[in-house]
Amino acid sequence: MDLYEHQARELFARYGVLVPDAEVVDTPRAARLAAQRLGGRVVVKAQVKTGGRGKAGGVKLAVDPAAAELTARQMLGMDIKGHTVRKIMLAQPVGIDDEFYVSYVLDRAAGRFLAIASAEGGMGIEEVAATRPDAVARIPVDPAEGVTPAKAAEIAAAAQLPPETVPVLQQLWQVLVREDALLAEVNPLVRTDDGRILALDGKVTLDDNARFRQARWASEPSDPHTNPLEAAATAKGLNYVKLDGEVGVIGNGAGLVMSTLDVVAGCGARPANFLDIGGGASAQVMADGLAVILSDPAVKSVFVNVFGGITACDAVADGIVQALESVRLTRPLVVRLDGNAAARGRAILDDRAHPLVHQATTMDAAARRAAELADAA
Repeated sequence: MDLYEHQARELFARYGVLVPDAEVVDTPRAARLAAQRLGGRVVVKAQVKTGGRGKAGGVKLAVDPAAAELTARQMLGMDIKGHTVRKIMLAQPVGIDDEFYVSYVLDRAAGRFLAIASAEGGMGIEEVAATRPDAVARIPVDPAEGVTPAKAAEIAAAAQLPPETVPVLQQLWQVLVREDALLAEVNPLVRTDDGRILALDGKVTLDDNARFRQARWASEPSDPHTNPLEAAATAKGLNYVKLDGEVGVIGNGAGLVMSTLDVVAGCGARPANFLDIGGGASAQVMADGLAVILSDPAVKSVFVNVFGGITACDAVADGIVQALESVRLTRPLVVRLDGNAAARGRAILDDRAHPLVHQATTMDAAARRAAELADAA
């Protein structure tokens, strides 16, 4: 469950992380009044649950309340990566001497958290991480130990952050563990020209499994910014994430799906989604998954990658065959079955002989075929 920037800032402030004064509004008139209360000159920031706002025109400086009202009029209703701006935040600007990046994220594979920090924060942090990975420190954090003063000092030293960021590293850790978060990120964390350490932007992702403890956020009305495909998948109980690609992906198990995304990308194609159907690849689950993926106009082919375990491959194949009776297949479907009862599963699909269903016995071969079919579409 992703939070908006203003919600993340609220959590930061609750745990002692300093943030500039700000107000959230949803009309141009309210923006003018908020700017007046904040001192006139403000930063206007679109509130959407996606990155890249600055480059998309979703972050602008307004020199006075009239400019704030005009900027709000231009920004409200605009589209940023499929997210409609319905609220904006106006924040007091600050003089910046240095920008840093700090975050904590759950490392599921290692069963621990990971602190990621850099002395080079701001809009270019992705490029820094890609071109100069040595400039980004990655420090494991034992959940049982947490971020003690010594651990915070270790993270700051590894990332070449100034000593005054050490308390912030401890405070941000408290946001993570006390609010059931999977991600707590500040970018940029800045040192102002008067020596303060402030969080200018933030991202927080809460664990969906902790919704019963996070009633304040979970009880909010449905998010109008949610991608409609993700909303449809959630309504069907599917673990689906929309991506910017052309090869739809269905797999059983998050690890297998993540590997599938990498293999598809390695074949020169882009995955269109993450969809984990878990252990229950029933006909209804398959039908629901295919219906969501095929409703994405960007999808040119679909890759179903299943390793049979408790749910055998013949049961998965039966599910696919039954799903094809209720879902009109309009794009090629590549299926790779392996593991328990894989041979029987392949035979079931061969007997069905659907003209748009293709099979491959290895993940690499299936990914190549899905990529080729997408390219030819």
